[in-house]
Amino acid sequence: MVIEPGYVRMMARYNAWQNRQLSESLDGVPLDVLRADHGAFFGSVLGTLNHILWADRLWMSRFAPDLQAAPEGGIEASTELCPTFGVWDAERFACDGLITRWAKRLHAVDLTGELRFHSASLGREATSPVARCVTHFFNHQTHHRGQVHAMLTKSKIEAPVSDLFLMPEDDA
Repeated sequence: MVIEPGYVRMMARYNAWQNRQLSESLDGVPLDVLRADHGAFFGSVLGTLNHILWADRLWMSRFAPDLQAAPEGGIEASTELCPTFGVWDAERFACDGLITRWAKRLHAVDLTGELRFHSASLGREATSPVARCVTHFFNHQTHHRGQVHAMLTKSKIEAPVSDLFLMPEDDA
């Protein structure tokens, strides 16, 4: 598998755009609504958003340890990363900026070779092609934001548009 820095930059822009839209959609929604259990894998809207943020920090600590330290706790604790929407919103904004900075500094060679890391979910060291890990990173975000979209729809909260081809060209 070969990916190029342009792909990574586009996906970093898409990620930030999606999160800004979610932030706008969720602004003012009561915390009890955001914490309501929908039976999704990570339970609630806020729990799922927290998990995405936690995982983004984890992957960024692997891709760019000079920019991001690994987050505390494991997958089980990831849903409690930020106690309120306001805290999540600020932390999400900062993380999206970090992802964008990382993407902008990438060169093609940075997306080749193998990535070695400790996988707590596997309970051991893992090795995988960098390109596959980066693709997984962005796919993971999109997958779980799709779950958030379904929970918002179920809650009668207008969910933002998520089609990549509709991302504004000037969105950065």
